Amino acid sequence: MNKRNDIYDISAELISEFGEIGSKKRTEAVEKAWEEYNAQILLDARKNAHLTQAELAARIGADKSYISRIERGLTVPSVATLYKIAAAMGLIVELKPL
Repeated sequence: MNKRNDIYDISAELISEFGEIGSKKRTEAVEKAWEEYNAQILLDARKNAHLTQAELAARIGADKSYISRIERGLTVPSVATLYKIAAAMGLIVELKPL
């Protein structure tokens, strides 16, 4: 059995791939990661609410393609639209201090 005990430095990998913290490339990568994370949260919430994209879109007065773009991280909804989406799924948006 070949066992490896290498230590992997994720910070060095991130710097190599995206640059130092605060660099333009790193900032853009972090923003994209948050967009994709939030898109996945909305997708999971919609599925948990047992709604299709078309049903959710109808509830907020939008097109199915708009919901699809949000769930794929291609479109970031405005805060007002995020509140509409949450309410349409029977959820609330809560802001709490860290």
